[in-house]
Amino acid sequence: MDSREIILKEIEQMPDTLLEEILDFIKFLKMKAVQEKIETAIQSESSLKKDWLLPEEDEAWGDL
Repeated sequence: MDSREIILKEIEQMPDTLLEEILDFIKFLKMKAVQEKIETAIQSESSLKKDWLLPEEDEAWGDL
């Protein structure tokens, strides 16, 4: 049994009063994953912009 199946079985056994809290936690985890991707992209941009700003890069992309 994989993690998804185990989680679904656990959720089915939870009382309705806790389902809203579970939903909030799921939304939190999704938002956290999005924020981590954004932070990674921002960090990558600062290191990659050194190469992006080179005249050779402008020349390579000039025909597009």
